[in-house]
Amino acid sequence: MKLHYLALLLFFFTACKKNEQNTSETENTDTNQTVFFGGEIITMNGADLEQVEAVVAEEDKIVYIGTKEGAASKFPKAKQHDLNGRTLMPGFVEPHVHPSLAATMLPNEIIAPYDWVLPNGVKKGVTGHEAYMERITTSINENAKEGEMYFIWGYHQLWHGDLSRASINAITSEKPVGIIHRSFHEIYLNDAAIALLGITQDDFKGNPQVEWEKGHFFEGGWLALVPKMAPIMLEPTRYMKGLGMMTQLIQKNGITTVAEPGFPSADFNGELTLLKEEMAKKPPYDVYLIPSGTQLFSMKGGNKEAMAFMETLDTTYSTDNIHFLPKQVKLFSDGAIYSQLMQMKENYTDGHHGEWMTPLDLFKEQISMYWDNEYKIHVHSNGDKGIQQVLDYLELDMQRNPRTEHRLTLHHMGYFTDDMAEQIKTLGVEGSVNPYYLWALADKYTDNGLGKERAENLVRINSLVQRNIPVSFHSDFSMAPMEPLTLAWTAVNRVTSQNSALSQDQKIPVYNAMRAITIDAARTLNLEDKIGSIALGKTSNFVILDKNPFSINPMEIKNIKVLATIFEGRFNIIKSNNLKGGK
Repeated sequence: MKLHYLALLLFFFTACKKNEQNTSETENTDTNQTVFFGGEIITMNGADLEQVEAVVAEEDKIVYIGTKEGAASKFPKAKQHDLNGRTLMPGFVEPHVHPSLAATMLPNEIIAPYDWVLPNGVKKGVTGHEAYMERITTSINENAKEGEMYFIWGYHQLWHGDLSRASINAITSEKPVGIIHRSFHEIYLNDAAIALLGITQDDFKGNPQVEWEKGHFFEGGWLALVPKMAPIMLEPTRYMKGLGMMTQLIQKNGITTVAEPGFPSADFNGELTLLKEEMAKKPPYDVYLIPSGTQLFSMKGGNKEAMAFMETLDTTYSTDNIHFLPKQVKLFSDGAIYSQLMQMKENYTDGHHGEWMTPLDLFKEQISMYWDNEYKIHVHSNGDKGIQQVLDYLELDMQRNPRTEHRLTLHHMGYFTDDMAEQIKTLGVEGSVNPYYLWALADKYTDNGLGKERAENLVRINSLVQRNIPVSFHSDFSMAPMEPLTLAWTAVNRVTSQNSALSQDQKIPVYNAMRAITIDAARTLNLEDKIGSIALGKTSNFVILDKNPFSINPMEIKNIKVLATIFEGRFNIIKSNNLKGGK
C-alpha cells in the first residue's frame, strides 16, 4: 500500500514538473490565467453530479468552465495544468471548528479513547480505567511541572472510569493538572491547579454545574471557568504552536475555508491577536468568525450590549483572510453529547438527565432579540429535547414576527426523530451535523445511557436529505478529526468504530455527502455565492484528489488522498515536509 501510494505521488509530482516545463513558454506573457484539464473535474453545482473538461482560473477567480477546446480558444496564453487523470473538486469547507480548542489541545497531551492522527504522529488511544490511570500517571510524572498548568485532553468516563480532584491529587498535588473531557465542555482540576488559577468556591456560588469537591466544572461551570483559565490557555508560545499544527491539518485534508461559530471562547482580544499572527503567515485558507452571543453577553454585560458590539466586528476587525460574518450569531441550547449531557425527551437509561448550557429564560430572550434584528442564528443543540426547545421558541417568534430565508441552523444534531425533521423543514431550519458521533459513540451508548434504538439512530441525516433540508458536515474540532472525507464516509456508510453497520436507512448518497463538505457547507455560512462549487465568478479554491469519490467503493472514500489544494489560484502540493504552520 505504501509503495503504491509513493508511486502515485511520484507520478503526480513528475506530471507537475512536466506541466511546469510545458508552461514555461507562456510565463513571459504575464498571464495570471491557469487552465486545469485532463482529469475528472466535478463542479458540485446543482442537484446532480456534473463534470466538465476544463476550468480556467484568473488569479483568485474562476473565469471559464467548459470544454478543453473552448478553454484553449478563449485563453490561448493560459498556463496549462494537466491533472493526469486525478480529480479536481471545489476546496473543502469546514463550517465549524474552534481554533482556540485546537491551540489548547494539539500541543498538549492527548489521551483519548481512540487514536488521534496529528501532523507529527499518532497519539494512541486507551480504554479501561487502570490503563487510563497508568497513562495519565506516566504523562504527569514525566511532563508536568510545579507552578505550570499541565493539560491532558480526551478523558471520557464510559471508556476511562471515574475521575475526581482526589484521584488526580493521588498522582500529584504539587503539579497543576487539568484533565479536559473529550467533549471540551468539562474539566477536572487538582488542588495545585485550583491554587494556580486563584479560584475559590465562592467564585462559583450558585452555579449548579460546578462540583467543587470533585474539582469538576461542566457546561455552564466550564463556561464560567474558561475566562479564568484564559491567561494560561493563551500563553503565546504554546498557543501558536497549536495554531500552526491546526494549519497543517487544514492543508493536509484539502480544506480551503474554515469557520468558527462561537468566537471567542474566552478572551476576544487575546484569541484574535494570536489568530492574526498565524494568518499573517498567509496559509492557504480563509477563516470566518461568527460571534458567540453567550460569551459576549457575559463580557459586555447584556444581550443588547453584545449585539451592539457584534455590529462593529466586520468593519473594525476583519482582515484579508480573517472575516467576521455580519448579522450572524452563535447561541447554545443543551449540553454536550460526549458528556451525555444533551437534553433528551426520554431520560437516560441510568436515570441521569441532561443540562442546559444557557438558562432557558435567557436563551429565549437571545433567540427573540437576534431574530427581530434579522440575524442568521446558529444554535448548538444536541438532544431531541434541546433541539425541540429551539424549534418551540422559533415557532413563537415566527408567529409574532414572520421571516423568510432566515436560515436558522442547528449545529451538531446528535439525536432527533423523523417527526422532528418534518417540523424542521416546515420552519425553514437548516442543519450542520457531525456524522462522527455515530462512529465514535453508537456502540458504547447502546449499553450506556441511550439504549439501542436511540444510539443506533444518532445523527439521522437521511431524514433531512429526503426532505431537501440543506445540511452540512463539520468536525467541531476536536469533537471529530478535521477530515471532511472521513465525515462524508461516515454519513454514506454508517459504520461505527466497532464495525457495526447501523440504521442503514439513514445512509445518504455520495453526492449529498460531498455537497455537505462543499456547497452546502458554504451555505451554512451564507457564502454559497462565493465558495463551495466550481462556478463562474467564484473564488478559485480547489482540491486535487487521487481518486474520484463517485467512482470508487463508498467504503474507500475516507482513504482518498489529498494531493494538492489551490487557494485563490495559488497551488499547494501536499507533502509532509512542506506544510505551513507548526513552527
